[in-house]
Amino acid sequence: MNQTRVFLIFAWLMVAVLLWMEWGRDKAAPTPPPVAAQTQATVPGAAGAIPGATVPQAPGSTPATQPAAQAQAGAARVTVTTDVLRLVLDGGTVLDAELLQFPQTKDDGSPPVRLLTEEATHPYRAVSGWTSQDKSMPVPEANGFTLVGDSRDFVLAKGQKELQIPFVWNGPNGISIRRTYTLGRNEYAIKVKDEVINGSTAPWNGYVFRTLDRTPTILSRSMTNPDSFSFNGATWFSPQDGYERRAFKDYLDDGNLNRTITGGWLAMLQHHFFTAWIPQADQAANYALSQHDGRDQIQATGPAFTVAPGQQASTEARLWVGPKLVNLIAKEDVKGLDRVVDYSRFSLMAVIGQGLFWVLNQVHKVVNNWGWAIVGLVVLLKLVLYPLSAVQYKSGAKMRRFQPRIAQLKERYGDDRQKFQTAMMELYKKEKINPMGGCLPILIQMPIFFALYWVLVESVELRQAPWLGWIQDLTARDPYFILPVINVAVMWATQKLTPAPGMDPMQAKMMQMMPLVFGVMMAFMPSGLVLYWVVNGGLGLLQQWWMTKRHGSDPVPATTAPIKKK
Repeated sequence: MNQTRVFLIFAWLMVAVLLWMEWGRDKAAPTPPPVAAQTQATVPGAAGAIPGATVPQAPGSTPATQPAAQAQAGAARVTVTTDVLRLVLDGGTVLDAELLQFPQTKDDGSPPVRLLTEEATHPYRAVSGWTSQDKSMPVPEANGFTLVGDSRDFVLAKGQKELQIPFVWNGPNGISIRRTYTLGRNEYAIKVKDEVINGSTAPWNGYVFRTLDRTPTILSRSMTNPDSFSFNGATWFSPQDGYERRAFKDYLDDGNLNRTITGGWLAMLQHHFFTAWIPQADQAANYALSQHDGRDQIQATGPAFTVAPGQQASTEARLWVGPKLVNLIAKEDVKGLDRVVDYSRFSLMAVIGQGLFWVLNQVHKVVNNWGWAIVGLVVLLKLVLYPLSAVQYKSGAKMRRFQPRIAQLKERYGDDRQKFQTAMMELYKKEKINPMGGCLPILIQMPIFFALYWVLVESVELRQAPWLGWIQDLTARDPYFILPVINVAVMWATQKLTPAPGMDPMQAKMMQMMPLVFGVMMAFMPSGLVLYWVVNGGLGLLQQWWMTKRHGSDPVPATTAPIKKK
């Protein structure tokens, strides 16, 4: 197989993949199936310092699955404002969350992104409460907490490091649960600590549950909708099984999860932003997926506590409500949490993506502009991959020198493809040309390209980030299509320098269409990705031109022997 045919196959493979990603429309959202009864299971007690802490059996329904109005009945609402978040919450539910440093658009006065919301059509909330398998046991569920004090408006003042918002549930006979929300400066992780105090004369038992609950919008793949590029759905992590995920559009296709996990976390992801519950690392919980009234839920249930009279117990979790900022996520020091920046479900591709973003981030620290950081990343990649690219372009240049000989062989053997291929292979062997010399570099660079594609699409750091002039948002399309036009020109020039030994007229026409096909597709993609493609293609064109000049400038003439058609 000659190099041109390999390139043709690779190019059409790229077209197919990109068409599938950008033009293929997802199936309509399935009708939510009936609530699956979760398997009753006995699980061992959770290891830890708290006596009596166990994981409860997976319940078929908890208070978190009830309608929002019922869950919020009678609860006092407070507004909490820090330098990065504005929250509306009661004792058991974060009802509304605005990300103050992330406007919805670049227009002046644009409201901030609202991640959690009470919007009637697509509510999205984070819930935490207590319940018990003993139906006679007094518990606060999610709506029994009351605010300690009279203030309804908490603001992180200048110079203040953190805010604490206290709630309490007072049960009968001296049983109480104190809940404290703690928010820090420049932090999207909210600490939620519960302390159970049993002042009664009888043991108290109950378990904590933590839920993410939303009615999702099922996004169809669209070149004009960057939000649909990214993964939208629930994810979870366990030390044993690693990172797993389930898209909203097929939420319960593989069951409802129902697994006991210690040291894990659960989350709901969307383009650039996510919410996550991170339970206390040494306490086990039962993780489960469920659907109720069109809402998708992921929940961690447990551990369960048996608190003796006069004793206390506590449990703590972090609730992340915010952007996928790599540096801030790393500060949480939670194993696997970096995977919420979802470059791929495949570990190898995710590792490559994380490495590419690390380099991109380091370049950005130097140039202080994400557009120029992309340019710098491409230059560094070209330098690292130069040995492979040199082999590829040198092989192509050498083949280009022998185009007259190959054309003569094609004329000699006419339509006899088998004899033509045999004669061409003999020529390659005689002249020490490796027709596969350009294939291996392409195959090696494919994972890097796809990983970089997801880095540029997924990185919230590039959201609304300007480059220069007319490019004011690297995650939006080029408003004047200047970069896509340059991209078509670079691809066309590259194609003209690419050798095409033995190519038939049909293949030649397909190759001529390639720059236009890719140009149209790239026209609607994020400008940061097109910028990468233009810089990468432009440097590749220069390298190919240099290699052609150095190794293929003097074509080898055809033999003077008369042509005898066979």
